Amino acid sequence: MGSRLAGKTAWISGGASGIGAAVTRLFAAEGANVFVADVLADQGKTLAESIGREGGNARFQLTDVSRENDVRQSIDLAAKQFGGLQIIVNCAGIVHVGLLHEYDESDWDRLMGVNVKGIYFSIKHALPHLRKQASSHMVNVGSISSFVGQASTPAYTASKAAVLGLSRSIALDYASIGLRCNCVCPGITDTPMLRTHLNATPDPEATLRQRVRRVPLNRAMASDDIARAVLYLSCDDSSGVTGTSLVVDGGYLAAAEWDAG
Repeated sequence: MGSRLAGKTAWISGGASGIGAAVTRLFAAEGANVFVADVLADQGKTLAESIGREGGNARFQLTDVSRENDVRQSIDLAAKQFGGLQIIVNCAGIVHVGLLHEYDESDWDRLMGVNVKGIYFSIKHALPHLRKQASSHMVNVGSISSFVGQASTPAYTASKAAVLGLSRSIALDYASIGLRCNCVCPGITDTPMLRTHLNATPDPEATLRQRVRRVPLNRAMASDDIARAVLYLSCDDSSGVTGTSLVVDGGYLAAAEWDAG
């Protein structure tokens, strides 16, 4: 186990699966007290128990980040149980596949509630705890869709552009209290969310192979690739870095055209 986060407490939304679970495991391995906030109760409890058996310190709280009271109670509980709060990681996110004119208003509101409003709630209710620290960190998970469009996911694309903009604004507005806020923007990453998207196609594996051909490294990113970037921005390794984005996409955005063949 490492020690880059020894004695720190991290509240991680969406921390029960996918990228969030990878962040949770890595942070625990680096000595952090990890507080998993997620709607996936069984997975969250199992993950926290697994970390505990391995000698780490983890708690789970059922949390819908689109509900302000859920976020407030979850963050307050994390600070109370671990004696403070230094790190906020917003991994919670959902996707809705479809053309914009086919959306119901509830589809739009639900996605924006989780992907964007959850970040607003997290800074609002974490701030009283973060102010008590000499330095603190917020990392928000965006996407390559923070920079470019993607077919059939208009609300998701809009939400991820908002995540990047929010991250910059938070970095500016709260730098005076020692908070560093940054955004990690994954490319094609093999997560349950990606699999849900792929499963809407006739041949999911063929669709994945076709997409990966556009990645210079010729592979999908793993959740651990993204987790290591989040860790970098959550510790002193990135001292001086704030208000920026770290793209982890295997080179996807670097090329106007690419075919790995």
